[in-house]
Amino acid sequence: MFNKLKQFKDMRDQGKQMKAMLDQIIVVGGGANNAVMITMNGSHEVLGVQVEDGKDKATLERGIKDALAEANKKLQQELVKHMQANGGGMDAIKNMLGGE
Repeated sequence: MFNKLKQFKDMRDQGKQMKAMLDQIIVVGGGANNAVMITMNGSHEVLGVQVEDGKDKATLERGIKDALAEANKKLQQELVKHMQANGGGMDAIKNMLGGE
């Protein structure tokens, strides 16, 4: 039973390490000719939104959609780079977590 608790604690610790690693990845996506800029981390948390003054509602709506799409695309590319730099697949995840 104690072995299962230790495994659970180890998994939780690895999850925390993974989140900390993901939180260090920062991307910025722009939309509507950069009238809207969204900053996002590797955990897909929006860290900031910048909106240019004087834009109409339709432009802002399109800009938000486009900025989120661009940020997500950049984030996927960054995550692939991190995985490749650490050997790819499950081994990459273990390496990023400092595992065996």
